[in-house]
Amino acid sequence: MKILIVEDTKKLAQSLADHFDLAGHSSSIAGTVEAANELVLLTHYDIMLLDIMLPDGNGHTFLRSLRLQKIAVPVIVMTARSEISDRIDLLDIGADDYIIKPFDIAELEARCRAVLRRHGGGGYTNIMLGNIELSPLTAELRTPAENFKLRNRELRLLEIFMNAPNILFTKEQLTDRLFNISESVNENTIEVYIARIRKKLIGCNMRIETLRGIGYRLTETFLPK
Repeated sequence: MKILIVEDTKKLAQSLADHFDLAGHSSSIAGTVEAANELVLLTHYDIMLLDIMLPDGNGHTFLRSLRLQKIAVPVIVMTARSEISDRIDLLDIGADDYIIKPFDIAELEARCRAVLRRHGGGGYTNIMLGNIELSPLTAELRTPAENFKLRNRELRLLEIFMNAPNILFTKEQLTDRLFNISESVNENTIEVYIARIRKKLIGCNMRIETLRGIGYRLTETFLPK
């Protein structure tokens, strides 16, 4: 998962980021509505964790603005308000779920998985294409010849391709989805990850095709009988 944490309490935000990063995910922190809005417009996130009370605005207003702009990033609201009317309002304006502060991080992570399952993105259900099967939950790629345990970015890159077969992705789009803005990425980094996945797909009827100067896509190829 690539997660945006919108929370102005630095200790809580960093604790959440550390937890998700250690679990193999990628997280960014925004302490204000302005910073969150800039990040959402600049890069793709699989899910957003949104605090309601922020120094420069209200999370309700920010969420409503996102939905009016047709920005469909799944949002879990972190709120100290427990009144039923507040929770109904959050869901009505576009929240996918909410969690009441203080909360257990394990519960929050479980809610993230549930929201992503409902959206069908960030996939926690197995994905099958051709003669390969990807299990995002166990980070395992199954092929006719061998089963592979994938590293985090290998998994996320293969998820992107398998969730959108035959769709062309530029190097910039893949970099945007795999790395945070603060990370320094060499222009050859994506090529390295592509090469690793291609080795695992040898003998399979799915392959990553390069359109020189344009990008990459996952396509089906017919193997000789």
